[in-house]
Amino acid sequence: MITTGDTAPDFTLPGTSGDVSLAALRPAPVVLFFYPKDDTSTCTIEAIDFTAQAPAFAKAGALVFGLSKDSLAAHVKFIGKHDLGVALLSDAKADTCERYGVWVEKTTYGKAYKGIERTTLLIDGSGKVARAWHKVAIDGHVAEVLAAVQAL
Repeated sequence: MITTGDTAPDFTLPGTSGDVSLAALRPAPVVLFFYPKDDTSTCTIEAIDFTAQAPAFAKAGALVFGLSKDSLAAHVKFIGKHDLGVALLSDAKADTCERYGVWVEKTTYGKAYKGIERTTLLIDGSGKVARAWHKVAIDGHVAEVLAAVQAL
């Protein structure tokens, strides 16, 4: 599991605003929020909250990306349905999720399966994780992330 102080593994993934390479984004700080699935209730609230604060993140110089296993087509539909203002990245094979330690075993109604653990990382301009939030609870989360970005 990637945590504060670790070097964020580089990746290049297809996104709704084109291919995104983490290394190419430097020296801008990057907020990377991993979420389980497009258009589910909690994931939608999280994406809408990040969208609402997108101008504040931009003013602070940070780039914000959501990441899930969903396809680009699903991401485009999700963005259109909810008028989202954040770019979404597709990690269809969960390779990046595995490297970041967020592809974990979960249990629902006694049934075990693999899925994304809701996690947000603030990656500084040098590629180090400045702050990590694991098992994210949505209420107040985006405001906390924005405050951390502004404190960089």
